[in-house]
Amino acid sequence: MLTVRPAGAGDLAAVAAIYAHYVTETVATFDETPPAAEAWHARLDDLGARGLPFLVGEAEGRIAGYAYAAPWRPKPAYRHSVEDSVYLGPGWGGRGFGAALLRAVLDGCAQAGMRQVVAVIADTGSDASVALHRSAGFTEAGRLTGVGYKHGKWIDTLLMQYTLG
Repeated sequence: MLTVRPAGAGDLAAVAAIYAHYVTETVATFDETPPAAEAWHARLDDLGARGLPFLVGEAEGRIAGYAYAAPWRPKPAYRHSVEDSVYLGPGWGGRGFGAALLRAVLDGCAQAGMRQVVAVIADTGSDASVALHRSAGFTEAGRLTGVGYKHGKWIDTLLMQYTLG
C-alpha cells in the first residue's frame, strides 16, 4: 500500500538517493552529477512557494518514490504549463506506485491552476515511462532526436502532453 503525501524536508535525503541512482546508473535523466542536498531543499521551497506539488510515496515505512511538477519554461507566457517528474526507487516498480504518484501530481497541478503538463521522457529503450504517461491520458507531442549525450551514447527525448480540465 502506498501513501502519497506532500514531501517535507525530512524526506529529501531519500528523494536525493533515489534520484542519484537514476543520475549515475541510467539515462532517464540528463543530469550527470547528483544534485547536492541544498538543491533539493531549494526545489522544495520554490515549488511550495509556487503552489506546485512535490509529493512522496511511502510504503513499508520507506520512501518508495517521489513526483513533482516544475515550471516548463521560465518565460512568463509559459506560467500555466509545467513539466512532471516521477521517480521510483529501485525495486519499487510494477506495483502501481508510479501511476498513483502521477495521478496525485496531476491533481495538484489542477488545484494550482495549471493548464498543460509536459513530460520529457528520455528514450532509454524501455517503454515504462511512456506507458505510465499514456495510461494517465498523456499524448505524444513530438520527438527530439539526439539531444542528449550520456554514458557514451546519443539519446532522443519523447515529448508527451496532458491538458488539465
